[in-house]
Amino acid sequence: MPAHAAHHGDREIETLQEFDATVSARGTLAGFRIQAVDLTDRTRELLATDTAGAVFLGCAMREEAAVKIRADGALVFPPVPDLAFDPYRGLLYSPDELFTGLDRGYEQTPDALAYAWFQRTKADGDIFASMLRAVHDDAVSDALDELLRGTRVVGVMGGHAMARGTEAYAGAARLGRELTREGFVVATGGGPGAMEAANLGAYAAPYGDTMLTEALQLLAKEPRFTPSITAWAAAAFEVRTRWPKGGGSIGIPTWFYGHEPPNAFAAHIAKYFANATREDGLLARCNAGVVFLPGAAGTVQEIFDNTTPNYYESRGEPTSMVLVDRAHWTEKLPAWPLLRSLARERSMESRIALVDRIEEAPQALKRLGG
Repeated sequence: MPAHAAHHGDREIETLQEFDATVSARGTLAGFRIQAVDLTDRTRELLATDTAGAVFLGCAMREEAAVKIRADGALVFPPVPDLAFDPYRGLLYSPDELFTGLDRGYEQTPDALAYAWFQRTKADGDIFASMLRAVHDDAVSDALDELLRGTRVVGVMGGHAMARGTEAYAGAARLGRELTREGFVVATGGGPGAMEAANLGAYAAPYGDTMLTEALQLLAKEPRFTPSITAWAAAAFEVRTRWPKGGGSIGIPTWFYGHEPPNAFAAHIAKYFANATREDGLLARCNAGVVFLPGAAGTVQEIFDNTTPNYYESRGEPTSMVLVDRAHWTEKLPAWPLLRSLARERSMESRIALVDRIEEAPQALKRLGG
């Protein structure tokens, strides 16, 4: 995207390009919020610009600049040293960022290091660590809202156990591709299995149909993220290297389930420490409906996490819900009968559907008004 100054009503500066454009266009930083921008080489600008009431969140800068802007009345939250993640980040993650250093093994990547930090700190009662997690997750939510503003988002939920190389995985990928070609933004839980497949499909959307067929064949060499996350992720990056300009989609994973890596096909990754925040936020942003593929406990939870606001209309008009695989949702895990009973004689009754095959899901969404 081209560099631009923060527009009226948007006081956040999240890149060095936005910083330069704002200083040039406005001549002031008063009242702005500058998030995680390295200002080490912008000392002259900081010394010459009014920063009254500004807030600098995790911005590296020289001491003379920090002294001056504090004297202006700005608040300065310095970067936290020796931390595997930036709690003040202004943008979502990318696969390249989370998997940096994959050639040395997944354990050396920022994603794995953040999970290791979480494991060390989540139970020690340290208020500083819990504050850092909360600030990080709030910053991620803010970045996600900014990215999705004005878009139509369809969620694709399903289990992490769906293996590459299976027809179910290929079907989920074709679903993600079709939804993206229809103009929706596909959002998933950002992990392996059905989630990866839907993000892969969105990535494949700009290419001809043979691309997805070939990509599925490449990925089938490493069907699961166990025993080697490194090999599993490397196969995905092989696809991305061969077809470098894929379509965009959203992945919303969590370090709470950090043993499951994020997938590399979501262009934008909103990764959280707090799973409850992640779950609610993922479903709340699916304003054009959700498709639920066969899954286990996590997918069942997501069905009813989505049902509750639809039942009470606490987020406004109910959104569409399409459950895929009649036998799975009526016999193996009979969520559909309960969902149908809850919906009876309520506004959401006309917004739910059960289909046999994944190929029917896009049309069901259209029929429901997704």
